[in-house]
Amino acid sequence: MKVTLQHLTKKYPARGKGQQKEVIAVNDFTFEIPDGKLIGLLGPSGCGKSTTLNLLSGLQTPTSGRIFFGEEDVTDLPPQNRGVGLVFQNYALYPHMTVRQNILFPLQNLKGKDKPSKEDMERRALEAAKLVQLGDLMERKPAELSGGQQQRVAIARALVKMPRILLLDEPLSNLDARLRLQTREEIRRIQRETQITTIFVTHDQEEAMSISDQIVVMKDGIIQQIGQPQKVYDDPINLFVAKFLGTPPINVFSGEVKDQRLFIGGADVLKAPGVADQPVWVGIRPEGFVLEESGPLCCALQGVEVMGRDITVVAGHPDCENTAIRAIISAENTVNAASETVSFALKPNKVFLFSRETEGRLL
Repeated sequence: MKVTLQHLTKKYPARGKGQQKEVIAVNDFTFEIPDGKLIGLLGPSGCGKSTTLNLLSGLQTPTSGRIFFGEEDVTDLPPQNRGVGLVFQNYALYPHMTVRQNILFPLQNLKGKDKPSKEDMERRALEAAKLVQLGDLMERKPAELSGGQQQRVAIARALVKMPRILLLDEPLSNLDARLRLQTREEIRRIQRETQITTIFVTHDQEEAMSISDQIVVMKDGIIQQIGQPQKVYDDPINLFVAKFLGTPPINVFSGEVKDQRLFIGGADVLKAPGVADQPVWVGIRPEGFVLEESGPLCCALQGVEVMGRDITVVAGHPDCENTAIRAIISAENTVNAASETVSFALKPNKVFLFSRETEGRLL
């Protein structure tokens, strides 16, 4: 099911004595979600991603704009008539019900001709449970399940209605690191098997990049960039996107372009063809450093972290905005941890220049 959002805006009235302006949670959101794709809505807390999900589900009404499922305008449809499956951050399972009863509950609440027979309900509940690999746990109650199993029950309950759209609101944030990895792989597998158009809301960029066909990066209710995860990582449109994507985060330096050369702290570090003379923000991905004894970028060595196949060199520089520079290099390199300084050359495709005034990318 293709989903189209046209100029979607959600405003809240000003509240409290000190607040004079209305709050714009979602601002002119326009985007077409292709049929059968998994889209990640990504951004920091308060950026409007959960509000967008609530507008899609019908739990909130947009101030302006339209929502289409396929060719059908669903903007004014109540939630129960939209054919949406919604999975919440806190699972929202009924503690007194078994797994079977929790999964059956949405079907049992259907009315009239839409309500399936008892046999059909049981069949669909079992199919949904098998899809999330819970077929042998149907008689357990939520308290008898692990966090990951509870999350899968919530997904099965959303899928049993055979929804047109599946909405996931930070579904992994309550899980530990190992369970988070396993469950996000499960979500991706389930989405590929069902081919249900899925919107996945998260503030964790690693989650979004690992399972999404496309990501939508948001800030203050406004779309910053849309694209395939790797494409957005490799080609950020502005400084915010560059900072938000990547672990460890991008290293940001204060620099200057003179005569089509890039200078950091007075050192000529790289060519900058086509860029006018100006002060710039310089973003360097952790993997963009090359250990080189005579490299132009000299930094104060703070430590070396051996991570197996990689080495992370932790360093400092007076023109770096980060607390510490983190450079990832191959473990085949040898770093003298007793040295006071370390020098790098830079990989041009991992260095991004941004305007000091607008923070937009300088190509």
